[in-house]
Amino acid sequence: MTDRNLIPPLAEAQWLWRRLYVFVASFALWRLLASAVERTEPAQLPRVAAGLMGLLALTLVLYLVAPTAQQLVALLANLRLRLAEGGTR
Repeated sequence: MTDRNLIPPLAEAQWLWRRLYVFVASFALWRLLASAVERTEPAQLPRVAAGLMGLLALTLVLYLVAPTAQQLVALLANLRLRLAEGGTR
């Protein structure tokens, strides 16, 4: 006895752009890392590689953890309602 109205909606209806952004950014950072490896002096190579891999890791973590646009809109609407009520609750 499941009612379709009781099923929560998906977190994000159009995840294509989010995925596309992450794939393009990951590929660009990967190419930047490859280019940096070719041009960097051997003594500086570990520092450059670690920085670029950290940036790539940050991008991927934000992709996995960051709220979707729909969640942000709902959060802002809820905040606006709370502020209109005087901040109680």
